[in-house]
Amino acid sequence: MDKAMRGRFGRLLARYRVTKGKAFRLKEFDPADTAGLDYSKAEARELLARGTALLAEEQAKLYAQDQWSVLVMLQAMDAAGKDGTIKHVMSGVNPQGCDVFSFKAPHAEELDHDFLWRHVRRLPARGHIGIHNRSWYEEVLVVRVHQDILARQKLPDAVRGKRIFARRLEDIAAFERYLTNQGTAIVKVFLHVSRKEQKKRFLERIDHPEKNWKFSSRDIAERGYWNDYMTAYEEAIRATAAPHAPWYVVPADNKWFTRLVVAGALLAAMGDLELAFPTLPAEEKARLAEARAKLVAEKD
Repeated sequence: MDKAMRGRFGRLLARYRVTKGKAFRLKEFDPADTAGLDYSKAEARELLARGTALLAEEQAKLYAQDQWSVLVMLQAMDAAGKDGTIKHVMSGVNPQGCDVFSFKAPHAEELDHDFLWRHVRRLPARGHIGIHNRSWYEEVLVVRVHQDILARQKLPDAVRGKRIFARRLEDIAAFERYLTNQGTAIVKVFLHVSRKEQKKRFLERIDHPEKNWKFSSRDIAERGYWNDYMTAYEEAIRATAAPHAPWYVVPADNKWFTRLVVAGALLAAMGDLELAFPTLPAEEKARLAEARAKLVAEKD
């Protein structure tokens, strides 16, 4: 990405990047915001195609360099567009260097371990991009809203109590610091959809038979906890936003804009790593020259 383009992306992303949580207020972020941009669908597709092409270039360097890893965490309310964002933003990357994991309710083996265990097992290797569709933040979002889930987590009484979610947020913040110290770049994305837009998308899923499979009656039940979830998201972002592990509160009412911002956030994170293809030492270059000379000298 050239400097001019990085500058434009940087100014756009600054609207949605949260690196200091103390003053964060979710109500200050508009789910329908498009930063004053008014692209047609064709223009938005073209811009996203340019972004995905740049991502492919950066991923190739990441994979070849084999030093850094990139972890993208997507959190959102139902119908905010997580799956579609993954599909469109990551459409150009090499599957060999990108791993996507969707985390559902913990199963029996996972409940016999600490809440980070199942996520640690899916962290990206060096040279890879890892995308977590939902993440360890579920433990301070869903579990906070539905605290009866704690009863199934087999926690000793001594470690439960009123501060359990505050402690979990402290643990998450400390773990993310640890990961960055080990060479993992972290991009945390909250797709911020409005309640009105969620209703519209739910109705589309109900009214179109080919989309019925996306809808569950449980979605309506969860919608009833909307305000509780917004409070939980605000608390989570306030407690864990940091320069080394920023949150992006991405407007999600307009899918074309959502995808552009997420692509930009990922490009910015990878650009900060100053990735490059490995440079061979002199002796290796000499061996390459010898090999080339032999190949050229061969008679077909």
